[in-house]
Amino acid sequence: MSDLTVEMVQRGRGPSAEEANRRRGIARDMRSAREKLTSATGLERAFDYELLRLYAQYRVGAGIPLGLFAVVMAGASAFWTPPVVAGAWALCIFAAITVISAGCRRFLRQNPEEVSLARWRRLFVAGETVQSLCWSAMIGLCATGGRTFALFGLVIAAAVATMLAATVPAAAVAGLVPLALATLSLLAFSRDMDALLLVAMAVGSQLFFLGLARRLYTSTVGALQSRAEKDAIFAELEQAKANSDEARRRAEEANLAKSRFLATMSHELRTPLNAILGFSEVMKNEVFGPHTAPSYQEYSNDIHDSGLHLLNLINEILDLSRIEAGRYEMNEEAIFLAHIVEECRHMIGLRARSKGQVFHDFVDDSLPRIWADERALRQIVLNLLSNAVKFTPPGGEITIKVGWTSSGGQYLAVKDSGPGIPEDELGTVMSSFGRGSLAIKTAEQGSGLGLPIVKGLVDLHGGNFQLASRPREGTEVIVTLPASRVMDTLPAVDVTAEAQPATVRRPAKAA
Repeated sequence: MSDLTVEMVQRGRGPSAEEANRRRGIARDMRSAREKLTSATGLERAFDYELLRLYAQYRVGAGIPLGLFAVVMAGASAFWTPPVVAGAWALCIFAAITVISAGCRRFLRQNPEEVSLARWRRLFVAGETVQSLCWSAMIGLCATGGRTFALFGLVIAAAVATMLAATVPAAAVAGLVPLALATLSLLAFSRDMDALLLVAMAVGSQLFFLGLARRLYTSTVGALQSRAEKDAIFAELEQAKANSDEARRRAEEANLAKSRFLATMSHELRTPLNAILGFSEVMKNEVFGPHTAPSYQEYSNDIHDSGLHLLNLINEILDLSRIEAGRYEMNEEAIFLAHIVEECRHMIGLRARSKGQVFHDFVDDSLPRIWADERALRQIVLNLLSNAVKFTPPGGEITIKVGWTSSGGQYLAVKDSGPGIPEDELGTVMSSFGRGSLAIKTAEQGSGLGLPIVKGLVDLHGGNFQLASRPREGTEVIVTLPASRVMDTLPAVDVTAEAQPATVRRPAKAA
């Protein structure tokens, strides 16, 4: 039987978000291809319906203006034809407009999912043909005269028909053909050069309107496709937002579970650790008498040291979790950064001297106090100095600088002469439990939480953390505190002198 892999377990839980999105995309593409193959225009059903809907809206909106145009044409043709004939022609136009408008309104009232697009497309083409034939009867009104007037009327009717039916190319052609044939029929009444030129210009104009309608159809299809793509993008964004909200909810639940776990485990681990540390210290110090076997003394030291290391690791994990959760309590007060650095250097000095390392201090003692959390600041300095001692080889040098920044803040810089960190591993050492390859080989045992904790504490103070390192050249860490945390001291008040407004005295910046 084959081994159970992580991928198989994940598949058993269902498709991932990426897999689900890929499947939805494939299904959408297949549906689109199927609709294009079954469509008469080569477009998706949604596009076909939208084009027919636009045609119906244009026709409904143009009903009254076309009726008024027919009245004007009938009135003008009364100069060449009896009013009864002109009125009958106008009634035919009104009837055609009414039938087409009624059909368009009925189309617009139907459910888009149930409407038969092919059937309505045929009806619209037939309606355009009938209405165009009615407009073409304008030639009969001007049979005895006014042929030029009829010619321009046919051109106007062709322009209106092709523009209104532009979204249905077949209807545009059906509406233009009878008008073009009627225009050519004017050559039967006169074959002089002027009539030939007028007819040629009229037919050319009608063909131009047909080309313009084709361009309008292409632009409309492009606009519909752009809108569909925009809607698809919006849908994907909404889906991505929903996925993001779900992921955030799960992350919050996981973070809450992690906090509860750490709170519970810290209590459960510290209780036996206190007993281990206490009893191991009693055995190490031989409180109840010397050990019968010399090895017991060594074992007691190892137990006590291992317990201290485990306790420090638990404390570091808890500190990092509180920082990441935003629950680290800041007890801010006015403190001297130079004094904190000096105290921490003395605490680390014993370890440095045991390795023959030398400290070089460049500390500006005139720096004023800063408003910060003393415990956090002390932990920052201790972690940086401890790392420097850890990563510096015996006989190496460690440089400590404390001074002013160019913006009026204060900075702490710790540089060692250790093996350094390759550039591609800088992100690793800044991650939780991350350690570089050279550090694993050359440094003492560590948890990989020192620098992440330092950066988190610096961020809580609104400061800046910089790490610069190159292999075989050492590592330099610069911690910058903003000028808003620097407290300038006021000069002493001379009660014998005249009252003067106190001025702020700022120490000169160190070079």
